[in-house]
Amino acid sequence: MTAGQRDLVVLVADKNMEGALRGLLSRPQALGLKEFSHELYVHPERDPGCFHRGHDFLKSFALRFAHSLVVFDREGCGQEAIERLVLETQVEARLSSAGWKDRAAAVVIDPELEIWVWNDSPHVETVLEWDPKGLPLKDWLRQKGWLEAGRRKPTHPKAAVEEALRLARKPRSSAIYHQLAQRVSVERCEDPSFLKLREVLARWFSPPL
Repeated sequence: MTAGQRDLVVLVADKNMEGALRGLLSRPQALGLKEFSHELYVHPERDPGCFHRGHDFLKSFALRFAHSLVVFDREGCGQEAIERLVLETQVEARLSSAGWKDRAAAVVIDPELEIWVWNDSPHVETVLEWDPKGLPLKDWLRQKGWLEAGRRKPTHPKAAVEEALRLARKPRSSAIYHQLAQRVSVERCEDPSFLKLREVLARWFSPPL
């Protein structure tokens, strides 16, 4: 990193994702990281914009920041037939050509951000203000068919979150994702995209030995 550079610029697809990343990045110690500076931006064209034009958006930041990160959902990016790892490789190649070389990474959440929400933390019910008549949230997911036998997370995580919030009479907002990211243990999320995010951040911002 050169003098005057900030550490990390993050481009995300929407406000909910911004809330989640802002919450996570506010907890460097929980992630096993040193303190680092960061700025977050939302692409006006959401997931497709991050995939197709994230490198253009971030090109002017290449001298001002040491690292860049692009985060978006596979569901809704317009390239759903392509595997997550392939999408990430394509975006990273474009970032490299746009001046970032090996200082950038892409994290594609498969299928969507809400897959990070569904884990066994009791904070999920608290933040969602879940009540429905005392039935545990996980039992409700199974009862309504959101959670298939043998699976740990709903097949359609976003729709499941939206329905749970509707029943709890709680408006969906970026604040929910921010609160969850601040409170839920990072060790509970084993989603491959989340693990990649942790690996990338550890590579860039691990504390000195």
